[in-house]
Amino acid sequence: MTQPPPPPPNQPPQGGTGPQDQPATPPPPPAGPPAPPSGPGYGYPQPGPGYGYPQTPPGPGYGYPGPQQNPYATQPPYATQPPYGGQPQNPYPQPGYGYPGQQPTVPMRPHPAPGGGRNNTALFIVVAAVVAIALIVGGGVLYAKSSGDDGTRHGTASSGGGKGGSGSGDTSGGGGTEKAPSDPASRVLFQVPLPKTDDTVVTSGSWLTDKVYAKSGIAEIVGYDPAKGTKLWTVKLPGPVCSASDHVTEDDKTAVVFQPRMPAKNSSAGCTQVAAIDLDAGKKLWTKTVKSGDYPVSLQDVTVSQHTVAVGGTSGGAAFDVDSGASLWQPKPGDSCRDDGYGGGARLVAVRRCGAYDNPQLHIQTIDPKSGKVISEYRMPDGVDYAALVSTDPLVVAGKGTNVRDYFSIDGRTGRLLARIPAPDDTYGGRCDGNSRIDGCNEVVAGDGRLFLPTVEHEGKGESYGRTNEIIAFDLKTGKQTGQRAEAGDNYTLSPLRMDGASLLAYKQPPYNKGGQIVSLGGAGFKETRLLENPATPSVRNAETKLLPEYAEMRYARGRLYMSAVYAHKPYTSGSDKEYLVMAFGTDG
Repeated sequence: MTQPPPPPPNQPPQGGTGPQDQPATPPPPPAGPPAPPSGPGYGYPQPGPGYGYPQTPPGPGYGYPGPQQNPYATQPPYATQPPYGGQPQNPYPQPGYGYPGQQPTVPMRPHPAPGGGRNNTALFIVVAAVVAIALIVGGGVLYAKSSGDDGTRHGTASSGGGKGGSGSGDTSGGGGTEKAPSDPASRVLFQVPLPKTDDTVVTSGSWLTDKVYAKSGIAEIVGYDPAKGTKLWTVKLPGPVCSASDHVTEDDKTAVVFQPRMPAKNSSAGCTQVAAIDLDAGKKLWTKTVKSGDYPVSLQDVTVSQHTVAVGGTSGGAAFDVDSGASLWQPKPGDSCRDDGYGGGARLVAVRRCGAYDNPQLHIQTIDPKSGKVISEYRMPDGVDYAALVSTDPLVVAGKGTNVRDYFSIDGRTGRLLARIPAPDDTYGGRCDGNSRIDGCNEVVAGDGRLFLPTVEHEGKGESYGRTNEIIAFDLKTGKQTGQRAEAGDNYTLSPLRMDGASLLAYKQPPYNKGGQIVSLGGAGFKETRLLENPATPSVRNAETKLLPEYAEMRYARGRLYMSAVYAHKPYTSGSDKEYLVMAFGTDG
């Protein structure tokens, strides 16, 4: 089966030299889902490259700045360096599908950064040009803490921790707010058609509060009644959204980066504007730019931590107060290091790159959101080229090097490494692409003292020979498996979404004749409780499979599921199945 297309990587334009439109190559049309084949496993997109390997995009359009030179591409490969202190590149045997073996941890000491840490009141933020505009994909790993800094205000915990989130090791389950209804069968609450365009346009950003479900469209953000889909408000923007924070403050404010105007087709006007949005009031609070000399910086990443908005770009960055827009950090010329990007939520964490191109040193710094002062720091092992943040509290980092995919559990208060968890691409799914997105990983969740990883799809046990997978839990203190393992079942695959107290919420991608499900996995036995099951009507199911966690946004709370697209595009053909910007489902229980 041809899998629905992943979202484009949103690579930013060169430099940040101001307002001129920058050309981009027109995108080829992605393929839509075909009719059910006669062979086994229909209904499951075939597994693609593991995290760290971006999918082939449809191509840039307005909202998608064109490709640019990778400043690291001409440097010698890091394969010549002994990875992780001379350890063999793959020291662990490859276990069978769904049964990864117990793997040792390799503790390392935290090291100080070369060139010194940040000034308490100033911060030099330069993001490498290879960092692409952040896309919001897969709702679960983007959730951060019970205070609601995660795109949804519901639930008591999420990938950012909550109860036991600092590595307590408590795996008893419970403490969540999502309850099983008397009947998990859902109905379509509302649908928002995909905006009409003859180009490819970013629509990243979706948030859920007690009052509103908000979603980015083409050069606008719209607030909808969570149950009826009625438009409550519209915030118009002069140009398309480039990236959006996954996090929401306690009083329901977030931030976006966008272009200053609508560019010409297949081009970008530069992602130079950052704004704070009050989601409950439906208001744009302020708009700011960051300048390098006389020119506005092209911004790529934006995140929110506590009441700070942090942005970074190829030529500099800044931090602002979310309420007033007051500047909190100013660029500091002459700093020997630069920040690749930030992770927000309960804490603010920077991935900081120091040293020469052919011998980079990555530092994971927990920083004070208001002042930029470094609270703790961990130096990543040699050979790690890029890093992405699964969560800031508990602090879990995905490290990518040559033939290496590891997760690092770090004490955010001291910078001490707690555990390293190897995750070979041929055994585990999920994606943490540190060279295009720093804040958040796709289909990987950390919370309640555990890391939850899906295994790659493999052949099931039943007579249908369908595809399936599992979710495996690891202890963040020891790096060892907790013994909790959830099976998707034949013809289903599981994707971790977020924490709900000590339980994990997951999405079950269905076969061709069923609807998707939201399940809660809790307790020592990882017992599955079905919270929602979508209609199996062919038209509904076909539309749902174009909004799966791998390449779309997903928010779930209180018996309602919101699935939304991260880009709009020209229709493939006149006869193709209908596509939606938003599909909302809900139970009656």
